[in-house]
Amino acid sequence: MNPQRLSEVDDWLAFFARAELPVLRHSVNEIERLREHEDDTNGRTLARVILLDPLLTLRVLEYIETHRRERQTTDITTIERAIMMIGITPFFRHFQNLPIAEDRLKDYPQALLGLLNAIRRARRAAHWAHEWAILRRDMDVDEITLATLLHDVAELMMWLFAPEMALEVRAAQRANPHKRSATIQEEIYGVPLFRLKLALTESWRLPALLAQLLDHRKAEHPRVRNVKLAVDLARHSDNGWTDAALPDDFRAIRELLHISQETLVRRLDVDETTAEALMKLTASSADHPPADSS
Repeated sequence: MNPQRLSEVDDWLAFFARAELPVLRHSVNEIERLREHEDDTNGRTLARVILLDPLLTLRVLEYIETHRRERQTTDITTIERAIMMIGITPFFRHFQNLPIAEDRLKDYPQALLGLLNAIRRARRAAHWAHEWAILRRDMDVDEITLATLLHDVAELMMWLFAPEMALEVRAAQRANPHKRSATIQEEIYGVPLFRLKLALTESWRLPALLAQLLDHRKAEHPRVRNVKLAVDLARHSDNGWTDAALPDDFRAIRELLHISQETLVRRLDVDETTAEALMKLTASSADHPPADSS
C-alpha cells in the first residue's frame, strides 16, 4: 500500500502483481444471494451483477483466461459468454470469499470515495456506450459495453493500491484544471495512466479486441470512438453539466451517431431542467446538426 513514485511501467506491474484484486461489498452480497437460489440463476442474471463492478469483471476475465483450454482459440469478449464457459455452479465455487475493496480502504475514506466515484462514472459511461452502440447497429454491443466499463482500470488500481498518491493526483488536477492529466499523472505516479492501462491489459492477457477498444490512439475506428466519447462525456459531466468541454463532446457524439442535439440530450436520461440547460449550453455548437437517423 502506498508505494513511492515508480518511473517505469514494469515496476508498477510488478507492484500490482503482488496484490490480490478486491471487489465491491455489494458484489459479494449479491453473489451470495444468487448462490442461495442457484437453480433459478442463469448467466444473464449473473452477468448483470458482475457488470456493475469493474473489479469483479476483471477477476472473471482473468479467471477465464487462466483456465482457457488449449483448443480454445477464440477470445471471450463478453461476461455472459464467460459465464457460459465457466458454468453457474463452478462460478459460485470459484468466486467466494473474495477480498472486499471497502475493507482494503477502510483507513483511507477519501480514497474509497474516489474509487466509488470512478466506478460510478464507469457504469455511467458503459450505459451510454451501450445505447450508442445500439444506435450505430454495432456488431456486438456487449463488447463495447465491457470495454467502456474497463476503460479507467489503471485509475481504479491506483485508488486501491496507491491511495495517497491517487488523492495527490486528484488535488493537483483540481488545483490546475487546465494542465493535462497525463502530465500530472507522470509527475506524481511516474507514468501516465494511459501507458499503464495498456500494459495492464497485456499483463492480464485481456482479449485482443478489448485491448484495441481501450486504445484511444485507434480513435479513427467508430467502435473505439464510441468507447472514448462515452468515457469523455462521463468524466466531463462528473464536473457538472456546465463543464467547458461538453460542447465539443456533444459535437463529436452527434457526428458519430448522426443524430440531432435534441435526440442526443433526450437519450442521456437526464431530468427535464438539466436537458433544457444542455440545449442552451450547446446551442452554438448545434447550429448545423447532422441529419437525425432516429
